[in-house]
This record gives sequence, structure tokens and C-alpha cells, in this order.
Amino acid sequence: MPVPQWLVPAFQRSAVAAGASVEPVLIAGAADHLIERWTAPDRRFHSISHLIDLLQRVDELQQEAARPHLVRLAAWYHGAIFDAAERAASVRHPGENEAASAEYAREELTRLRVPEKAVETVVALVQGLERHSPVGSDSDAAVLSDADLAILATEPQRYRTYIRQVRDEYAHVGDLEYLETRQRILERLMARDHIYVSPLARGWERQARENVTAELTRLKRDIAAVQAA
Repeated sequence: MPVPQWLVPAFQRSAVAAGASVEPVLIAGAADHLIERWTAPDRRFHSISHLIDLLQRVDELQQEAARPHLVRLAAWYHGAIFDAAERAASVRHPGENEAASAEYAREELTRLRVPEKAVETVVALVQGLERHSPVGSDSDAAVLSDADLAILATEPQRYRTYIRQVRDEYAHVGDLEYLETRQRILERLMARDHIYVSPLARGWERQARENVTAELTRLKRDIAAVQAA
């Protein structure tokens, strides 16, 4: 999809709110480099569309966040390093490499002269997305996690598109391995008391569980078909 004109200024506002003190052109350059990463051709779901959706969901939940500008920066950086092909042998994680992305965020935000405390907050938020299990009273982590999982609560047709896009990112992985691992991931989500943590996101719970339940039904059917072949 085309990159909307508001995207770079949005990054600039978040970076400045976090304390970035370099020239505006350098902040805009950092945003451009991130956009280049998000628009790489090997991305299907974890693409610029996902980033835009995530930022918009953060906006929906922002009143729940203590530091929404840092949550937005974490959204920008959480998928900066994408390596589905390298890690997909086990398909245990999405293509977004949270650990490497967190380090990239640390390097880039430090270069933009964002204060260390704010940098470390963004790094921790990015790292926390690996398990989507915000703990305690960390409202910022809850907002970011809920925004990232909001795709599960979309209307069924959009959800099916999401499923296809994620599968396309792992086209090189065998059917049985992919299906069984996807099943385990979704079953862990469904085993939680709540998929969404922040109060404003709780309204998404029912639709998300309906979508995931329908996908699990299809996964079990497809696994049986592959095993019987």
C-alpha cells in the first residue's frame, strides 16, 4: 500500500515527545529507514499496513497508556528486524525478531539523543511483545500488546486475509509443521483468562475468541487431512 504522508511526521512527534534533540532532518531520516524496513518485499502481514494498523490501535487505547509517545515508538521499532526465513524452521515466533528489534531501537534512539530512561522503556516494551504477557500495572505494555493482537478481533473476512498473509510469510515451511505450530500458539492464547489486558480493549475479546475458535477448527481439519495424505 502507499505510505501515507502523515507517517513520518507522526514518528517525528513521538521522537520529540520522547526527548529526541537532534535536527528534525535526522529524525525524519530515521523514520524513512524504518519505513524502508516495513515495506520490504518479503513481508506479507508484518508490513507497512500492520504498522499503520498498530499505530491506529494505539491511538484508540492511548488514554490507557502512561507514556503513549513511547508506546508509539515501540510500535515503530517492534518489527524493524524481520527474519521469517531464518527463524521459521520452528515457526514459534512471527517474523518480527523482538530481541534484535529492541537492540536496533536502542541504537537508533540513542543516536537521536533520546534520554536513556526513555530509550530503555522503549526497548523493554519491544522485548515484551515476544510473549504478549504484560505483567503487573504496566499499562504501556498492556496497550502495546493489545494493539498488536487487535488483528484477532477484526471482522471474519479481514481475519481470513490475515491468516493467508501470515501463511505466505512462511511459504517455505512444510504444511504439517506450520499447522501444528500455529495450533499451539492459538491454543495458548485461548487458554488465557483474557486475550486483552487494557480495559478499553476488553470489548474486542468476544470477536477475537470467535475468530480464533473458527481458525482452530480449520487447523484441526487441515492437520487431519495432511496426516491422512
